[in-house]
Amino acid sequence: MGLFIQRNQFARVARNSARAVYFELAVNAIAVGLARQHGVFQPLARGTFDRLLPELAALLSMDDLQKVAQAHMGHAGYDQLQRDPGIPATVRRTILARAEEQHRDATDVLVRRAFSQAERARLVPPGPESPVEATTAPEVRT
Repeated sequence: MGLFIQRNQFARVARNSARAVYFELAVNAIAVGLARQHGVFQPLARGTFDRLLPELAALLSMDDLQKVAQAHMGHAGYDQLQRDPGIPATVRRTILARAEEQHRDATDVLVRRAFSQAERARLVPPGPESPVEATTAPEVRT
């Protein structure tokens, strides 16, 4: 019985960690979108990801963890764009588009793994442009 309770507690901690990283990435995605559309660069956060990486590694498959990590790895390119105005516009657009894609992929992973179907329905607006369809992602038990 004790192992069951301990395992459930560990799963809850890992899922809550993924939720925290989701919101960090969501804020970062807004910043990347602002930079891409308007040339306004805001600092990107990664402290939550760095602190909770062990819990994420326990919850996510290697492929899913890699998607989340890649969104954070892209910060170096974003920072370079922020510091160096001499980078050609086509390169800027390409790097920022890739950063947006990485953030979308990472948040899609975390939504599927960390939120229940009811929570996803409230979190993600319904429609064909939704990054995660509530009907296709497996239910997370709470």
